[in-house]
Amino acid sequence: MDSAEKAMREVMPRNKPCRVRRTGSHDVKLYSQHLTCYFPQHGAGKKHERLIALQPWQQEIVEAHPWEFLRGLIHSDGCRITNWATRTVNGVVRRHEYPRYFFTNTSTDIIALLTSTLDAVGVRWKTSVPRPTGQVNVSIARKASVALMDAHIGPKY
Repeated sequence: MDSAEKAMREVMPRNKPCRVRRTGSHDVKLYSQHLTCYFPQHGAGKKHERLIALQPWQQEIVEAHPWEFLRGLIHSDGCRITNWATRTVNGVVRRHEYPRYFFTNTSTDIIALLTSTLDAVGVRWKTSVPRPTGQVNVSIARKASVALMDAHIGPKY
């Protein structure tokens, strides 16, 4: 929340961000008629039903700061969890735990933005079969890729 508020203050110094607390969520908000200049993808309707594409100037920023872009995506629609699996070895059931990242979204455009940026920084990922709701899960579970994510993304609070 602090980093989101700081970014808002840097980009729009004349507007004051505010924090809104509700049961189950905390929001950082900023009001301005110029937000669509910075986020031309914003529009009426559901984001998975309209084109979400970066403008050339936005793509340049993502290419210059891919980890910051990934951090924003993971912190908004993703998570880092400890996954576990069991298997029987010599008749003994053993539990194996390992960290992984997940990102879930319904917009194929947003999934493509995430996965192309992951490719650019060398993170290996897999997607699940889309759910009946249209949601797609992107999973990052390989040890080296999780270590890269841990080094650059940081915890989500």
